[in-house]
Amino acid sequence: MNVYGTVGLPGSGKGEAANVAAAAGVPVVVMGDVVREECRRRGLDPAEHHGRMAGTLREEEGDDAIAARTLPLIREAAADGDGDAVLVDGLRSTVELERFREAFGDDFTLVAVHAPFELRAERLDDRGRDASDASLEALRERDEREIALGLGETLERADVEVDNTGTLEAFRTRIREVLGVEEVEEIGGDRP
Repeated sequence: MNVYGTVGLPGSGKGEAANVAAAAGVPVVVMGDVVREECRRRGLDPAEHHGRMAGTLREEEGDDAIAARTLPLIREAAADGDGDAVLVDGLRSTVELERFREAFGDDFTLVAVHAPFELRAERLDDRGRDASDASLEALRERDEREIALGLGETLERADVEVDNTGTLEAFRTRIREVLGVEEVEEIGGDRP
């Protein structure tokens, strides 16, 4: 089984990479789902408490808590999937990276998705998913928080770099190449 983990700053295109994988039949495990599930289990609104809950899990169970909780989901997705690959969306820290490398060895590939700040801000604004992301200052602060968690160092340790500054189709083609999957019917959605 090949496990591909994605890492990138907000708006870089990690979600679109996950869409490409899913459209090609590659199971996708989203690390943030672990945090959202724990919020719900504790009776909290994931939209309000996601960041705090991620911190709480790390305090209670160790810095690799989210990765540790994700491991069984990866194995389950692999067992349920048709192929021999799984994509894990949303690594943030080197501790998480090491946990996955320990679990999967050479079968784990970290894929860094890159896009410049201005392009990421434009994409997040276009999506309108989070009003605070529309503000350049809010995005800078979010980038700083992510980097403080270790995302910058994790990006530097990637096995594969994917530039996401060209066309949407060029990005999708590059992700399919990395995953070793065939092109499938057009994927819906806007620019990553």
